[in-house]
This record gives sequence, C-alpha cells and structure tokens, in this order.
Amino acid sequence: MPPNPDFPAYHSAPFEEEDLLTSPEVAALFRVDVKTVSRWAVQGRLPSFRTPGGHRRFPSGEVRALLARSRTPIRS
Repeated sequence: MPPNPDFPAYHSAPFEEEDLLTSPEVAALFRVDVKTVSRWAVQGRLPSFRTPGGHRRFPSGEVRALLARSRTPIRS
C-alpha cells in the first residue's frame, strides 16, 4: 500500500538515509531508554519524522547538536 500523501507523518524527509538515526541509536547516545526518546520527539525536543512503516527517524546533525549542548557545563 503506498503512503498517504494527505497524512503528514508519511511525507518524505529531506534527509539521506545515512544522515538519520533510529530511536535505539539516539537512546544509546544519550544513555536513556527508547521510550524517553519517543517522549522527547512528541514534546518537540528532538525533531523527527515517521517512516511509512511508522518508525521514527532523527536527523543525526540535530541529535548530535542537542547532545553537545546537553554536555556543556552551565556557567554561573
């Protein structure tokens, strides 16, 4: 069955496949559970899109930028 173009979750992403990370890959980078990654995506903390099969994919550049910001100590 082809993707439904009227359903936004199935719009094609402007990324190459090798530039994308899966939820388990993101979870491993942040050392959190996969459900936490899904929650961050729903909250808008991590940009993502869904594949036609319903799986989330995350742009690696955005994930790594967030990871770098989260590891930067806050100065007082």
